[in-house]
Amino acid sequence: MSIPAWIPDSFAAVMLLVAAVSAGQLGAARAWTPAGARDADIALSHVLMGIAMAGMLVASLTTLPGGAWTVVFAVMTAWFAWCLWRENRGHGVAALARGHHAPHLVHSGAMLYMFAAVAGPATGRGGSGMAGMAGGMQALRAPTLALVFALLLAGYTVRDLDRQACADGYFHVVGRRFTPAGPALATAGAGTVSGTPAAGGGAVATVARAAQAADPAAPAAPPAEPLAERLLLAPAVVKVCRVAMGVTMAFMLIIMI
Repeated sequence: MSIPAWIPDSFAAVMLLVAAVSAGQLGAARAWTPAGARDADIALSHVLMGIAMAGMLVASLTTLPGGAWTVVFAVMTAWFAWCLWRENRGHGVAALARGHHAPHLVHSGAMLYMFAAVAGPATGRGGSGMAGMAGGMQALRAPTLALVFALLLAGYTVRDLDRQACADGYFHVVGRRFTPAGPALATAGAGTVSGTPAAGGGAVATVARAAQAADPAAPAAPPAEPLAERLLLAPAVVKVCRVAMGVTMAFMLIIMI
């Protein structure tokens, strides 16, 4: 199917933006440190998926050969499958579907399928097997599986849209760097968990400064977190990135059936 060039170009631009934001999250959360390593695999997967999908949508943005991407997403799919099993073992199939890593397993599995199931020889630059959607993409083998992945992606995207942004985010700001000291700080920290993380850091800092003024021996107020970090690590940003990823994957699968 051939479609207007501006449509895949727009999706490719969004995917590159998602990849850039996800890379920024890795830096803002200090993902290379033990304290910031939580969910670094998810952000890294978004970086790789964004780059790979941009190359699938627009041939000039192709980076790695299709065979290399197939290996990357095979490893990624196995990793998220293990993570999902580890966190939900013994809780039944329903718990697996609701697991924290379930959407990411579906995303990585869909990417693996798209690269592994392209019918015919490679046509895109770098041997990706895809010449870009504007020029007409090759069909996928086992199109029924493509439809199943598209439906799963649509379901998780609807679930993401229906849930609060903080319900299933990652790299949470609250509690990541600030350790409440004393009853007042503990109360303030608990209050921020149900509110917005960006405001939570300020509340804890305010209570800490008040406690230190009343008692010089109290811990010093934590430093204010930079605005850029609060934005990158906000659950709402995580939600938007995952929704964009799911919509783009579903679009690509439907076009390639």
